[in-house]
Amino acid sequence: MRKGWIWVGLSAALLITGCGDEKASSGSVTNAASPAPAPVTPKSGVAVAGDPGNAPMVVSGPIIVEHEVELTAQRDGVVQKIYFDAPARVKAGTLLTELDGRQIEANLEAAKAKTRSIEADLKNWEAEEEVLKADYERQKNLWDLGLTSKEQLEHARYKAESDQWDIKRVMETLNTAKQEERSLELELEKTKIKAPFDGLIARRYVREGQNVAKNDRLFWVTAEAPLLVRITLPEKLFGKMPLGERVEITSPDSPSEKHAAKVKEVSPVVDPSSGTFEVLVELVGDRGSLRPGMTASVHLENPH
Repeated sequence: MRKGWIWVGLSAALLITGCGDEKASSGSVTNAASPAPAPVTPKSGVAVAGDPGNAPMVVSGPIIVEHEVELTAQRDGVVQKIYFDAPARVKAGTLLTELDGRQIEANLEAAKAKTRSIEADLKNWEAEEEVLKADYERQKNLWDLGLTSKEQLEHARYKAESDQWDIKRVMETLNTAKQEERSLELELEKTKIKAPFDGLIARRYVREGQNVAKNDRLFWVTAEAPLLVRITLPEKLFGKMPLGERVEITSPDSPSEKHAAKVKEVSPVVDPSSGTFEVLVELVGDRGSLRPGMTASVHLENPH
C-alpha cells in the first residue's frame, strides 16, 4: 500500500513539472519583444525616412544662353562674299555674308526711275490744277457780271473737277510705284545677312560661290552671356524656389571650379506627365571654363 502512494506521488510531481515547462516555453514565445532596429546614419546629400528634407540636392541640366540662332537664307541666291568666319565675335548688325543681288539692284534702280517720272507727272497735274481753278474762278466772276454764258461756266467747272480726279489717279500710281520700290529694297536687304545680336559665330555652313535656296542654313550665332542652366525639380518643391535664391554650379568638365548662380525664372505650372517643373538658373560673375552646351550640376543646399 505504501509503495502505491509513492508511485502516485511521483507521477503527480512529474506531471506538475511538465506543465510548468510547457507554460514557460509558451510564455517565452508570446511575450518576446522585437529586437530594436539599429540606428541609421544618413549619407551626405541623401534624404532618409523622417528627414525634414534639408539634405542638399544636386540636379543636372544643360548650359544654355538666351540668344542663340541659326541664320538661314531668306531668298534663293549665290553666296557672293563671306566677311566673317567661326569663331569670330561680332556686334549686332554686322554684315556676315552677302548674296548676289545685282539683278535686284538693277530692278530697284528702274523702279526708282519710274517713281521719279510719276512724281514729275504729278507736279504737272498739280500745276494744271491751279490754272484750271483760276479759269473757273474767272468764269464765275464773268457769270456774276453777266459777261459769259452758263455753258462756258459749266465747262470751266468740269475741267477743274476732272483735273482733281486725274491728280488722285496719278497719286495712286505713285503710291504703287513706291510700294514696288520698297518691295525691291526689302528683297535687296535679304541678300545681306547680318548678326542679329552681339555674339560668337559658332559655325559656318556655306562657302563663297555656293548656290543656296530659301531657308538653307548659313551661320550659327550664339551669345556668350549670360549663361543659364535649365533644370527640372520634383512637384513637392513647387512654390518653394523663390526668385533670386542663391545656388552653386559645378561642371564635370571642370570639377575644380565652383560658380555662384541665382534662380532667374520658375515655371508657373507643373508638367502633369512627369510631375516636375522647370527652373532657370543664371550664372553670376565670371563664367570660368563654362560654355554653352556643357552639362552643369546645380547644388541646392536647403530644398524644402
